Amino acid sequence: MNRPAAPLDRAAIARRIPHQGTMCLLAGVDAWDADTIRCHATSHRDAGNPLREAWGLPATSAIEYAAQAMAVHGALLAPSGEAPRAGYLASVRGVEIGVERLDTLAADLDIRAERIAGNDNQILYAFTVAAAGRMLVSGRAAVILDAGVLAGAPNGSQS
Repeated sequence: MNRPAAPLDRAAIARRIPHQGTMCLLAGVDAWDADTIRCHATSHRDAGNPLREAWGLPATSAIEYAAQAMAVHGALLAPSGEAPRAGYLASVRGVEIGVERLDTLAADLDIRAERIAGNDNQILYAFTVAAAGRMLVSGRAAVILDAGVLAGAPNGSQS
């Protein structure tokens, strides 16, 4: 995995993905290459986290953390000078959840995503979210690229 030339902090991430303000959940990108990305987050401990319920931050929120890591990965892989293609989370499969809540964890979240298959219009990632070496949530996610463009085309195909 490559380390970014300069650390990618939260502000650098926010410049690359559509998630802004408190909805930008990642604190930094630690390493990445053509197939993988590793990020970290601290926002799971924030009482103002937009995914937080009255009783706490559900573990299923880890899927959004992983999806944002995938979005950053796509942006980092976009050709220089080109805007990254819009990606939409189409499905998650094989999700395993090992905790009930994320907000009770003192350690930073370690978010990893690995591209395991894909083509020009869709990508399948495997993801893990851990803290202090403990696996919290894992699974696979299908991302559809430019789904809005495909949905607007006649008969669901691009012209």
